[in-house]
Amino acid sequence: MSKQLFDHINQYATVSPVEFEEIMRFFELRTARKKEMLMEANTPCTHTYFVLQGCLNMFFPTEKGVERTIQFGIENWWLTDFLSFGNKSSSNYAIQAVEKTRFLSISRGQYDTLLERFPQMEKYFRAIYQIGYGASLNKMRYLQDYSKEDIYFHFTEQFPDFAQRVPQYLIASFLGLTPEYVSEIRAKRRS
Repeated sequence: MSKQLFDHINQYATVSPVEFEEIMRFFELRTARKKEMLMEANTPCTHTYFVLQGCLNMFFPTEKGVERTIQFGIENWWLTDFLSFGNKSSSNYAIQAVEKTRFLSISRGQYDTLLERFPQMEKYFRAIYQIGYGASLNKMRYLQDYSKEDIYFHFTEQFPDFAQRVPQYLIASFLGLTPEYVSEIRAKRRS
């Protein structure tokens, strides 16, 4: 039984320990090595992932072959391409482990059955999607309203543990910056 997921669900909906044991049957416990791909771009997104330990990165490759990070998933976060997952369509994104990661995986078919069997899980996932959507709106605001330097320092001050844990080139990609620019502004601040 994953106490992490049980506690997380019960922040937004109510499930008993007995119900949760049945809910866990819909999930598969998996581990990914550092840099292991969970999903390639241009393939259907067939699973959604709940991170127990570690970090996942969702990105898209540009025409020039540069990988642009759009989202991370760390402990107690969900990560998937919700549009592809929901529409059963091909995804523009790839998902990769940033570090060794333990996570729970649920397929689209199992997800649908889970929601039918446990309606309170619809309430839970609605809350998760609302939080994710709000975070995306905040990121868009920061990218449009802050200077590039302010974006970086705002992020590292708001999420210091995350900034220490994730490689700087991935943070730069997530924030729409180059690794060289991040090195430059970090050096400037230290002097």
